[in-house]
Amino acid sequence: MIKLYHVGKTYGERDALRDVNVHVERGEFVYITGASGAGKSTFLRMLYGAEAPSTGKLLISGQNVTRLARDRMPFLRRNVGVIHQDFKLLLDRRVGDNVALTLEVIGAPRDQIRRRVPAVLNLVGLKGREDARVAELSGGEQQRVAIARAIVNDPAVLLADEPTGNLDGAMAVEVMEILHAINLRGTTVLVATHDVGLMERFPKRRLRLEGGRVLEARPRTPGPGRFEAGNSA
Repeated sequence: MIKLYHVGKTYGERDALRDVNVHVERGEFVYITGASGAGKSTFLRMLYGAEAPSTGKLLISGQNVTRLARDRMPFLRRNVGVIHQDFKLLLDRRVGDNVALTLEVIGAPRDQIRRRVPAVLNLVGLKGREDARVAELSGGEQQRVAIARAIVNDPAVLLADEPTGNLDGAMAVEVMEILHAINLRGTTVLVATHDVGLMERFPKRRLRLEGGRVLEARPRTPGPGRFEAGNSA
């Protein structure tokens, strides 16, 4: 599903990522963790085409993203959904308008948009809120709208960059429950986070960024929350 071969990213003389080799299988749920500035956002931005690797090769569903022509960018828009920490919603528009935007960008038929928007809002717990103004929603509700917008076209991969960073504890747990429910439907999910509590509450594979490299974190015992570092996979 996602394969990185010797991927590096350099900004001037600084190496943000160095010789990253990672394979993520279809249907996996993976945490991308590490200290602030470790490269979590850079890692995800490369996966959805906002950043290009300086070196190496990056494949998503067999497509070499590092050499993707401009006319093939709709491939990424259809196959990769993105959730940002700051939501990036149109605050002066309705909930339904924000969610429909993803389908409109890829040229989906109007009848498909009318079916998909209420269905996906129901999935994230916002049934019947299509006409609500985004600016009037709580932070947790706005994050749910952002999730709905990211999955409305049923992408194969969902990337979430610190999706709970601006939420309180209870709301963060609710958002993680939604992401895990989406994963159970077959979507490959990668979540960048530094929230150890959430990772221990919802234990999954972890990739830890450190010094520009990726270290695999593997369970040391069957108990949750105990991990040891290994080689990148």
